[in-house]
Amino acid sequence: MRWTLPNILTLLRVGCIPFLVVAFYLAGPYAGFLSALIFLIAAITDWLDGWLARTLNQESEFGAFMDPVADKLIVATALVLLVAHYDNIWITLAAMVIIGREILVSALREWMARSGRSESVAVTIVAKFKTTLQMTAITLLLWRAFKPNNDIWLMAGYVAMAIAVFLTLWSMWNYLQVMLGKATDNETA
Repeated sequence: MRWTLPNILTLLRVGCIPFLVVAFYLAGPYAGFLSALIFLIAAITDWLDGWLARTLNQESEFGAFMDPVADKLIVATALVLLVAHYDNIWITLAAMVIIGREILVSALREWMARSGRSESVAVTIVAKFKTTLQMTAITLLLWRAFKPNNDIWLMAGYVAMAIAVFLTLWSMWNYLQVMLGKATDNETA
């Protein structure tokens, strides 16, 4: 691994995870704000490390591998915190869909890479919108976690999460079509 700024930002995102958990459970009246701030900083580094890697010509195999892993780790951690806190079916279903899709797409990317077709599972524009909306929803839900249920920002977080889940399913379907096409290709070959 080369110690480039994009790789350092990716590793810092992983390093944010314990601070996110501690802030959520131990920060008292500032728990929502502090955990949302940590998550938001991590979300910004997700965009920033990729942009810097391309701009500074510092793309690396380590970064290509670790960047999505870091994203999945912090998102899954935040979703587990939200499921435990909100204790309702909507957040639980959203977390199941998002985490399940990430596992499925990771497995699909591995399978396609082994068959030499990794370019056919490149990140789509739908997946980019999904990620942006997902990060926004999680940030809002963390920020407003300890507020009344009629809080406008909390409601916005629920709406953003619902749209993110829709985009998650849509992008998963796009990836599944690639997988089904590959499976059909193998059967006819």
